[in-house]
Amino acid sequence: MIKGVHAMFYSSKADQAREFIKEKLRLPYSDVGEGWLIFDLKEGDVGFHPTEGDPPSGTHNVSFYCDNLEKTVKELKARGVTFDDGIADHGYGFVTHLTLPGGVEVQVYQPKYVKRVKSKKAKKKVARKGAKGASRIAARRSPKRARTAKRK
Repeated sequence: MIKGVHAMFYSSKADQAREFIKEKLRLPYSDVGEGWLIFDLKEGDVGFHPTEGDPPSGTHNVSFYCDNLEKTVKELKARGVTFDDGIADHGYGFVTHLTLPGGVEVQVYQPKYVKRVKSKKAKKKVARKGAKGASRIAARRSPKRARTAKRK
């Protein structure tokens, strides 16, 4: 079963681009040897957009997304990252762009849509929170039931 997406940037300055992502974006990575760093992301998504020639069919685009674009831009600027444009509302989210070493243009955005798929860790957290809430509701109904629920 498919469990993720592997994105690849091609750059004439691959070593500098890897260093940029490692040091400026501070993404976790696996060192697979000989200078190759594979950056590990907790989330990803894939979309397909229609085109009628511009860009040509078969074009790939990789973007980074975050929860708070203004905060992310501020943090990255403090690390020396420069952005190609200001933040703009593109309908699906708030968007800006940066260029990695070697001329690789990347979109960074804050989506307006809600992701439906959650990680296992997030699901466990919601389940624990739900169980605590159920205990509180039980406590309001019957003190004896609440004590029993807490022991389990």
